[in-house]
Amino acid sequence: MTLAYKGIEINYHISGKGTPLVFLHGFLENSTMWNDVVSYFSETHACITIDLLGHGKTDCLGYIHRMEDMAEAVKAVLDITITDKPILIGHSMGGYVSLAYLDLFPEMISGIVLLNSTSFPDNEERKINRSRAIDIVKKNPNAYTSMAIANLFAEENRSKFSDQIETIKNEASKTPLQGIISALEGMKIRKDHTKTLLNFKKQKIIFAGEKDPVLPYQQNLKESKHSKTDVISFKGGHMSYIENKEELLKSLHQFLKKS
Repeated sequence: MTLAYKGIEINYHISGKGTPLVFLHGFLENSTMWNDVVSYFSETHACITIDLLGHGKTDCLGYIHRMEDMAEAVKAVLDITITDKPILIGHSMGGYVSLAYLDLFPEMISGIVLLNSTSFPDNEERKINRSRAIDIVKKNPNAYTSMAIANLFAEENRSKFSDQIETIKNEASKTPLQGIISALEGMKIRKDHTKTLLNFKKQKIIFAGEKDPVLPYQQNLKESKHSKTDVISFKGGHMSYIENKEELLKSLHQFLKKS
């Protein structure tokens, strides 16, 4: 399904009935990353997946896609699909978008799940790395996406999940150059949402990979304490929905039972 929005089209899909769950994918991903998760939960919940700006089948909106821009696009979809307050489940960049949504519309969600994500902003080193990534991707986008995807997995899992990595690379290669750059620019300038997460008093949780090459695990533990948010740890890297699929589904199921 598509929604006309500010001169572009947003692609989304909804299945199942019940308490709405909104699944937001990460950078270089698209809504298809959630297929197995949605299949698991659609018997008990209304599952909404959305291609974020410049990803999947959703068009680009500008040179910079701020996390707030993406959150407002998500709200446009939810305004026409659900009436109940949803639980937002965001992987990596999708978590940043979830936090921006929470900041903009704090009374309009009933829970938040940060999957391999963080409420901390980019530090200076990370900002520099994103700027370097933009330079690289302008010269050779396919080489950049291929390298970036493989590096998300824990080192010992890269051969084990080689088939899945190739599938993700193929999907990532469909992301337009402008979509990649706009997201990198937006993530680089995203806000510090540690207070946003701390002040949210409804259901919230962090799912973290102990060997995440992108988000240091110790940072997740620090964030958990600072924001008074429980953290559940998995043995893999940044791609818990693949590396630790069964454990993630069980943990998410338990979280949703409490919501």
